[in-house]
Amino acid sequence: MHELKVTEDILRIANEEGEACQAKRVTDIYLTIGKLSSVVDDSVQFYWDYISQGTICEGAILHFNRPPALLRCRQCGEIITLKDELAPCSECHSFDLEVISGDEMQVDQIEIEKD
Repeated sequence: MHELKVTEDILRIANEEGEACQAKRVTDIYLTIGKLSSVVDDSVQFYWDYISQGTICEGAILHFNRPPALLRCRQCGEIITLKDELAPCSECHSFDLEVISGDEMQVDQIEIEKD
């Protein structure tokens, strides 16, 4: 259900930016949503199709970039790419890991059409 709030935020940002640029309509929105976020692309798309109706964003295509999660071992400094589930450091086997990327969620680019 949190995808609805995320989608509402995307719509608000796209509408504000589109209006600020005097867009006739927003055509494409590029998103980065890290692998660690629990946001489901299909759910965002489902909500988008519904809540964007009647706005300058109606019909805009959402493009999802899903970067992998990168973790740093606090014990030895090794950088680990998280595959499917949490695993210990491949070098020292410590579970003392910090997230360095993969939890981001942002609107990267908005393409518009002007008159």
